[in-house]
This record gives sequence, structure tokens and C-alpha cells, in this order.
Amino acid sequence: MSTHYERFRDLHATCFVMPNTWDGMSALLMKQAGFQAIATSSGAIAFGMGVTDGIAALSCADAVANGTLMARIADLPVNGDLEDGFGPSPADCAATVEAAIAGGLAGLGIEDTTADPAKPIHDFDRAVARVAAAAKAAKGRILLTGRTDNHLHGRHDLDDTIRRLVAFAEVGADVLYAPALPDEDAIVKVVRAVAPKPVNILIGPRSGAVPVARLAELGVKRVSVGAALYRHAMGAMADAGQRMLSGEMAFFAQAPSTATLAKLLPPA
Repeated sequence: MSTHYERFRDLHATCFVMPNTWDGMSALLMKQAGFQAIATSSGAIAFGMGVTDGIAALSCADAVANGTLMARIADLPVNGDLEDGFGPSPADCAATVEAAIAGGLAGLGIEDTTADPAKPIHDFDRAVARVAAAAKAAKGRILLTGRTDNHLHGRHDLDDTIRRLVAFAEVGADVLYAPALPDEDAIVKVVRAVAPKPVNILIGPRSGAVPVARLAELGVKRVSVGAALYRHAMGAMADAGQRMLSGEMAFFAQAPSTATLAKLLPPA
């Protein structure tokens, strides 16, 4: 029987969607829907704990434990959204990889972010060294995604984004990822630059979401949703709150019953 790592690696042969879940039940619901792999969401975990995402407010242990829980309860490969590797140095990134492997995760991402709002992106050489250290620790044991967050932090320099992703691929990253690429043309340029290694896209280009089939035509192999699924759930909760305030209660009949959800749980 293949391991979660092997199952996850093999999924990248074709384009697939990897929903980002945040707890046991959300993982089980996505398994029931038919997804073959899931991911954690640093944003969802942070918001759930009442802290801000992306500023090192969570510990590596907390982030990995969230993924471990979901992998165990859903028996699916889990990709850990492990932010900047929980430290500035290459050694910090390697330690995060070891923690993810020990926690039973099938994959993880290392970003070039700094957790410092004044200087949000690591310099090129430091960014590459961090991914190289992570790749050395990950090789053959866990799937490593090298990620640049240039476009999330207002650094709309596609040439630098591609330069970083190509360098991450060259030092051993298995998958490449740049959230918020501006348009389809940029996606194609990234896919071609790092080929044959697979590319992850966040929902779609910044110019607007497109069907997954279109992303597949562009050469994308993996589509994640970040905190969007969590935000969607929170939107439903906010709407429920307004309905309750207005005195409405009948809408609760549309929710899955406790018994229905309990049936998804593995045997105690």
C-alpha cells in the first residue's frame, strides 16, 4: 500500500484540486466530496485561534499538529501550509521539514516571506538558500513546494517571480507556487519556465477565477484555495447570525444533522 507521500506525489501527473481545510470535520467533508488530497491553511488556523496570519503568531508545532490531525482522521495526504518555515535561516526551514515528516504530512510549502511587515520578502540569495536546505531535508520523504509571495505583497515583478521559482526548482523544490499571478499569460510563463516540474495556482489568476479545466489547459497541475473555503464557511456563519437576530430559526433545518456528521467520523 502506497504512503500518503507517494499518493500525493503521483496526483501531480494530472491537474487536481486540493482544498484547504482546517479541522477534522472539514477534512472529512472534503473526503466525502471525493477529493484525493487536502491541505492546511495558515490563515484558517490563525483566524480560528484568534491571531493574525503571516506574522509568526503560530508555532510550528501548532501548524504541524493541525495537519497531523487531518491526515489521521481523513486518511488522506495532507500538504502543510507552513508559512516561512518558522524562522529566517535555512536551518529553520530544514527543521520545519523534519517536523512535518515526523507529523505524517505528505507535503509542505516554504515561502520566501519574512513575517516582517517592513520587509516582507527575503532577498533572492537567502530565499534560495532556505528552499535548498528544505529540499535537502525533504528529498524522497515529503513533497516540497517552493513558494514566492511577491504578488501578495505588492511586488508585481513577474521576472523576479519567475527567477525565484526557477531557482527554487533548480535547488530541489518539487512543486512551484506563486499566489496571485496577474493573468493567464503570467501563469503560462511560470509553467513553461519551471517545466517539467508542476505548478500550483491559488484559485486562478488575479484577473478573475476561471474553471479548473481552463487552468489544466494552461498547464497547471494543482489548484489550492488558501483560506477561501474557511472564509466561505465564516460567511455562512455571519449570515446565520443575522438571521437569528431577526428571529428566524427555520434555516437550521438545511444544515447536516449531528447524526449525519457523526457517521463521517472514524471508529473510536
